[in-house]
Amino acid sequence: MEKSLSTNLPLDGQVWRRPVPVIGDSSTSAERASDVSGWAFTEEAQESFYQIIGARRDIRKFRPDEIPHETLMKILDAGHKAPSVGHSQPWRFIKITDPTIRQSAAVLADKERLRQASLLQPDSARRLLDLQLEGIREAPIGIVIACDRRTHATGVLGRATYPDADMWSAACAIENIWLAARAEGLGLGWVTLFKPEDLAGLLHLPDGVETLGWLCLGWPDERPPAPGLERAGWSTRMPLEEVIFENRWPEDIQTTPAPISHLRAPSQRDVVSARDGADPLLTTPSSLGMIDRAVDKIASLNNPHSQRAIALIVASDHKVTEFNISAFSPSVTCEVAEATRAGQSIGASLASAAHIDCELFDAGVFGGSVDISSRGDLVNSPALTLDELDLLIQQGISIAKKYSDQYGLIALGEIGIGNTTIASALSSALLDLDPRQTVGLGAGSDSQIMKNKEEVIIAARKRVGKIDDPKQVLSEFGGGEFAVMVGVIIGATENKIAVVLDGLATSVAALIAVRIDSACQSVLIAGQRSRERAHELVLQELGLEPLLDNRIRSGEGGGAILATSIIKVAMSARTNIARTVKERGDRS
Repeated sequence: MEKSLSTNLPLDGQVWRRPVPVIGDSSTSAERASDVSGWAFTEEAQESFYQIIGARRDIRKFRPDEIPHETLMKILDAGHKAPSVGHSQPWRFIKITDPTIRQSAAVLADKERLRQASLLQPDSARRLLDLQLEGIREAPIGIVIACDRRTHATGVLGRATYPDADMWSAACAIENIWLAARAEGLGLGWVTLFKPEDLAGLLHLPDGVETLGWLCLGWPDERPPAPGLERAGWSTRMPLEEVIFENRWPEDIQTTPAPISHLRAPSQRDVVSARDGADPLLTTPSSLGMIDRAVDKIASLNNPHSQRAIALIVASDHKVTEFNISAFSPSVTCEVAEATRAGQSIGASLASAAHIDCELFDAGVFGGSVDISSRGDLVNSPALTLDELDLLIQQGISIAKKYSDQYGLIALGEIGIGNTTIASALSSALLDLDPRQTVGLGAGSDSQIMKNKEEVIIAARKRVGKIDDPKQVLSEFGGGEFAVMVGVIIGATENKIAVVLDGLATSVAALIAVRIDSACQSVLIAGQRSRERAHELVLQELGLEPLLDNRIRSGEGGGAILATSIIKVAMSARTNIARTVKERGDRS
């Protein structure tokens, strides 16, 4: 007997099967209702997943060993499988293997680290500077995560209401990469110590493409049991119940305080190897603080003469003294230079006491062997012609090459009446600052001389206008000793010699060298912070912390020589400190 269709029973006993798609979701509502947890992974897989999340760390120290290509692609593929608003996939992964780009990025991070420290109270600043916040120089691969935002928000499903959801999507890709790296046993550190426009400029990103920072990826040279900033006492993880609200934001604002605001190039193999050499010593890591960092930097250069140092004092006069910008007669330059040759100036005497060789180089002292008739006074004409500038830089390069067979350390100093005005002018031009922010008292100056300095620099900058090329800046505002010191630093970089800087003049020369080639920063050590107003700003731009801060005002390389003597003592001590024994009984 035929059944009514309304009974939903099959006709003639026929059983009809539900159409099941051969692609996509094959589950039925009945299956999903009968086992709501049926989509879960096994307990073992879940445990592994949560273990990976709990073990994720921000790694700052890396081994130099290469990452297999297949492993790298698996990790990047994990990032590419991140969720994205409107399935827009806005992320772009820029692999950085070029050591020049790596070094330039490291300099940017060093500068920003010091800038952020300068915003803090002294104790917090010191704690921040004690932390290693990035491993750009050590990690074998850098990955810059960029977000391509050139599609208008209204053209991406979901961005019309939340325009920044594309950036959040790129952040999801970072998290996927981070967890995948941890699962593979690799370490990853997310570095945001950049001004976004600086990092974008370094990588030539087009307008509309923004970075979310730099990922350092490599085999970790640390295995922290807890997040580094927690272990360092910088912050603690908030209890989960304090970050969970129900239905609405609590009315009692005392229970929900605002988040705490802390505002508070050798190869990577060589950088890591230097740290390896100190690891087995019977002392805590970085026990000598910044001195240990300086010794590590020198060790990373692999110079066989690293224990031998020379103080190089470069002397020159300046026609800008005609504008009454110094408390002393220009003739003092010649007198101090001759005293240095005789070993009796303060710089030469300090070098002798510290058993450091000392040499004077004449870069244009009045009455000396160098013809300086073509040099200008800044206000009316360039300080140096381009031809003379190139010659002086080359002489500095040759000096460093000559030293490479004997020395691993150069304590750099200068002599030159009026050169604090030159250094202030260079600082003003290089950092694009008002001269009033860069002019200091100098040696024995008074308020009138300071005013004269400011007027000279204002006039010189008005004559020249804004320029960006570092060599042109040096030509317009520099002087003989500055050009030679730039060459020395370039030559020292080529020959793996560490350079210990003295005051503002040497630091400005270093900044020009780094602007010419960022690799120069890898050999620089800031010997001291002087009394000159612009010195702190220049050191910050260089990303360097000074070893000494004693308000030294001597010039002539005095601060650099004192710092070098401390470094030499620390290097010697490393050869005598007891070595520890590995657990298996072998000597480290």
